[in-house]
Amino acid sequence: MYRCASCGTFNRVPPEPPSGQPTCGRCKATLDTTGAPQEVDGEAFERAVSGAPVPVVVDFWAPWCGPCRTAAPVLEKIGTQLKGRAVVLKVNTDEHPAPSARLGVRGIPTFIVFRDGREAARQSGTMPAPAFSRWLAQNGVS
Repeated sequence: MYRCASCGTFNRVPPEPPSGQPTCGRCKATLDTTGAPQEVDGEAFERAVSGAPVPVVVDFWAPWCGPCRTAAPVLEKIGTQLKGRAVVLKVNTDEHPAPSARLGVRGIPTFIVFRDGREAARQSGTMPAPAFSRWLAQNGVS
């Protein structure tokens, strides 16, 4: 399952797609199937979390935050490992403060796992990739 970065629609893509790059069933944009984290605004965040058929891992971060920048490659690696089984999103708390305010995010980076539109787990602060993977697995994302 992959989220279209253009329109936000979730698309099923077979593990071995036919030839060529898969496209969104709704807007026909090319789908990114790498699993790379997607930057979203507040509205796209709300739509993705409420309508996701797979777990959604969200990184609340800011560009000036050193630990956030340290966590970025770990999140990229995790997204690649989870591609198709979970969606990884990034919300810049400086540009889009409403979601983090609504959820009571007090420090960054904060990672939240959403399942069926609800918060399932939360972790503040950075972790090495193996610890992050364990935390996700303990919370049903694998």
